Amino acid sequence: MKGWIILGLGIGLIYYLVTETNKLDEPIDKTSAILKKIERKLDSMTGTRIIKVDHPISHLKKEIADRLSRAELLALDGILETKESVAEFRDEYCSSPQRRFTELTKENQTFICDKIR
Repeated sequence: MKGWIILGLGIGLIYYLVTETNKLDEPIDKTSAILKKIERKLDSMTGTRIIKVDHPISHLKKEIADRLSRAELLALDGILETKESVAEFRDEYCSSPQRRFTELTKENQTFICDKIR
């Protein structure tokens, strides 16, 4: 029981030092800098980087670019501008086949809807 009390007091002291004072800010910053340095060193040694790619959306423009006219490409840029604009397009035009996006042909709209679902 005495061990648990000492452990609780130690954790409480560390929590207080981290949240209420700036005594641990410098050691935390140094540790963070060292970890970043190690990570960069490992990346340079292995020559690999992990990059998350949202495949359907990031490659959509490359897949469909040859099918679109200049006006349709500009409309697609507007659609793919942010995640919110993609979600808005998907909710408004992909949920019902009767809704038409005026700047795109029906086939291209269907193709885009299939890719972003």
